[in-house]
Amino acid sequence: MKKLFYLSIMILAAAACTPTAKPIEYGADACYYCKMTIVDRQHAAEAVSAKGKVFMFDAIECMVPYLALEGEDNYPVLVVNDYLKPGEWADARSATYLISKGLPSPMGAFLTGFADRAAAEPVQQEKGGELYNWESMKQAIAR
Repeated sequence: MKKLFYLSIMILAAAACTPTAKPIEYGADACYYCKMTIVDRQHAAEAVSAKGKVFMFDAIECMVPYLALEGEDNYPVLVVNDYLKPGEWADARSATYLISKGLPSPMGAFLTGFADRAAAEPVQQEKGGELYNWESMKQAIAR
């Protein structure tokens, strides 16, 4: 019985240390980078450190320069809002990004995230712009 108790404690402790994104309280939480209140459910992002500390951003274009300064490898969890499912997270490293003048984002980079390329393509056809993966998007907005 003692072994089962200790095993249960170890499992709970391991689960508590697993870094995960948390819901943003839109209209109340502030962007860690620019300090603006996060209101847009289609463009927000989060970076979660290995210790589980959550850094919220009002736009993907705020998270990217923050990660460039702090080191992306320090954040095992990176998520962005899925444009087509407002308020829902998509993995930032596997998401597809659209930079389109026809689709404004909070900080003016015209940068929007989608869970996958198939979801982004129809919006690109409607709004114009270019599609990027995580690495190419970071290079594009760094210019």
